[in-house]
Amino acid sequence: MHVRIAAVLGSAVSLALVAPAVITPTFAAPTKLAPNDIQSTFFTGQPFTAATNSNVKFKMTFTADGKMTRAPAGGGGGRGEGTWKLSKDGFCTTWKNAGANCFTVTSAGDNKWSVLKGSTIMATWSK
Repeated sequence: MHVRIAAVLGSAVSLALVAPAVITPTFAAPTKLAPNDIQSTFFTGQPFTAATNSNVKFKMTFTADGKMTRAPAGGGGGRGEGTWKLSKDGFCTTWKNAGANCFTVTSAGDNKWSVLKGSTIMATWSK
């Protein structure tokens, strides 16, 4: 009888130690894209979608010669054009009639990336 109780208790203890690892989901930390990866993924002349935090969507096109355009992809937002360049940590943009801003890009799921200015997400890019 004592052997059976010990076996049951031993199984319960083993399950209690293993269960949290099975139940607890693990999330990969966002991966920061290197400047060259940003260029090869997005700055190829092929359009992609950018959504602001207020869900205004744009079709963005960054060409290899350092130029960029945006066009509304739905309601809201305006057309724009400007220039881009790679920086030490990501990339910088200058839209016509605006100052320069620099950003980093991190993975945000399947075919989604977060564009950050400092620690603030400014947009989500998707392909």
